[in-house]
Amino acid sequence: MSKRDYYEVLGVARNASEAEIKKAFKRLAMKHHPDRNPDDKDAEEKFKEAKEAYDVLTDAQKRAAYDQFGHAGVDASGMGGAGAAGGASFSDIFGDVFGYIFGGMGGGGGSRSHRGADLRYNLELSLEEAVRGTTVKIRVPTSVTCTECGGSGAKKGTTPVTCTTCNGVGQVRMQQGFFSLQQTCPKCRGAGTIITDPCPTCHGHGRVQEQKTLSVKVPAGVDNGDRIRLSGEGEAGEKGAPAGDLYVQISVREHPIFARDENDLYCEVPISFVTATLGGELDVPTLGGRVKLKIPQETQSGKLFRLRGKGVRSVRGSQVGDLMCRVMVETPVNLTARQKDLLREFEATLTGDGKHRPKEHSWLAGVKKFFEDLKL
Repeated sequence: MSKRDYYEVLGVARNASEAEIKKAFKRLAMKHHPDRNPDDKDAEEKFKEAKEAYDVLTDAQKRAAYDQFGHAGVDASGMGGAGAAGGASFSDIFGDVFGYIFGGMGGGGGSRSHRGADLRYNLELSLEEAVRGTTVKIRVPTSVTCTECGGSGAKKGTTPVTCTTCNGVGQVRMQQGFFSLQQTCPKCRGAGTIITDPCPTCHGHGRVQEQKTLSVKVPAGVDNGDRIRLSGEGEAGEKGAPAGDLYVQISVREHPIFARDENDLYCEVPISFVTATLGGELDVPTLGGRVKLKIPQETQSGKLFRLRGKGVRSVRGSQVGDLMCRVMVETPVNLTARQKDLLREFEATLTGDGKHRPKEHSWLAGVKKFFEDLKL
């Protein structure tokens, strides 16, 4: 099966710059990443094809040969097919290429050490804790630097030895004709050193698993989805490299009274039919204590009252939200016969001209007009 044109594979013009080629390859590599496409042979082949094109077009000598002779100009160097990686596995290819693009290998020599992985911890808080702020102690499982070997992975009193295959560079270069291919050293896997006598505590890994207790200071005003970053509290890095970070993800439990929308709080306040009709005062809760809410006469169910400054202070500034109280008129239940008679007597005193119930009167008028229009 004939190979596609390398420029066509990457979707770039023949005069594309190296930066444009790298950008095109990065896009394809992310799209066809085997972790994103498990058990997808087609995606794997597309990645290999893009990687092969990238290797040729980012090397000035290989690109010149390809531009002049096509695939014949580079196949002799061992670039094509499985020979591209000198027998390396697909995961090795992927790691090397992304090292070139994102700086993991940096094009330089020497052994590599990797920064520790970032960790995430889900912290659930009550609304009161989120609004006022708090300090919480958490226990986090993580890998830490082995104290026995200091993170080297070698038994105490010994040190790793220089890899004889790559001479400590971490990479080997294969030369065929005018072209050369650089890849991760298969013996030391890019470390540049080999541990001949591993540490008995960490078994040569340089890290051990532990549970550590951390004190997390939660600032006032945090909300669902906010993150607190604890620098250097993630997993330990390899062979003395910096540790990753720990991200504490905030989630706030549902509250029995209040609902939060950014810096504002909402609550429903049930009121009696009499209070809604004649007006009055109610004690309503806030996170800072009780306050008086004045209900004007003839208040309708669903009316929203704003108590300014009784909400949440923003975690990112000094602005304070409001408390929004929605009053809901409660229909009396479990009435006695006498109470029902009194209501019927009261109902009889109301006129039918809409004076006392304007919304009902307006609605009934609209319904009447609707049916009249249907008869036309």
